[in-house]
Amino acid sequence: MLTAVGIALFLGFVALGAWQVQRLSWKLDLIERVEQRLKAPPQPLPPPVQWPEVTAAAYEYQPVRLQGQWLADKTVLTQATTALGAGYWVLTPLQTSEGTQVLVNRGFVPQDQRARWQGGAGADESASAPATVVGLLRMSEPGGGFLRRNDPAQQRWHSRDVAAVAQALQLARPAPFFVDAGLPSLKSLASADLPPAQSGPWPREGLTVVRFFNSHLVYALTWFGLALMVVGAAVVVARYESRLRAAYRSHTTHEPQPIL
Repeated sequence: MLTAVGIALFLGFVALGAWQVQRLSWKLDLIERVEQRLKAPPQPLPPPVQWPEVTAAAYEYQPVRLQGQWLADKTVLTQATTALGAGYWVLTPLQTSEGTQVLVNRGFVPQDQRARWQGGAGADESASAPATVVGLLRMSEPGGGFLRRNDPAQQRWHSRDVAAVAQALQLARPAPFFVDAGLPSLKSLASADLPPAQSGPWPREGLTVVRFFNSHLVYALTWFGLALMVVGAAVVVARYESRLRAAYRSHTTHEPQPIL
């Protein structure tokens, strides 16, 4: 029974380690593709007929260029934490010539700007003029934040959930993705590289941080290490049982026989 459990644990740990090695290869390939994608010139948005095929692997962080007219009165704010501190992303739909609406993250505003931008209150006269947006295509962030759900009725948004925002704003033909306005620098964003947080203009675009969580090598080494520990434990148990058997044989060999 103990042998069967040890074999099962060993095979399970080895399988998990091999899976993490595969995940590591996939993640490194994804990082390389995204880095190359960020260096490419902005492309037109995928046409609506291709929207069902837009996936994170194929399009996330693709520089894009789009034109249209702001629907400023349909602006919503979603909570954000950036190099400038806590505040909000300003999301406004852009109506295109094809009759579709693309949610555009126009940038970051600090917390004291909430009342100014909520519902498009901060829009100026240029909001009704044709607009050109250059930025990064991003995938929807459904659900909300950690232990916090989006509440459209109360205008509390913790994530950029495109489907939920589009439904709340009653958009007729929304794109299933959004666009982060502005192209961030390829170097990591540090506060020292940015204008002071108190200065405008607002919203502040170009704050997208491209970062991938990659601990697959650590996970793989952990699983393989556990597999080796199972082997080590098996060796210890085998040696212990061998000594017990040897001691038992020695005891039975030297035990005096009864006199008949």
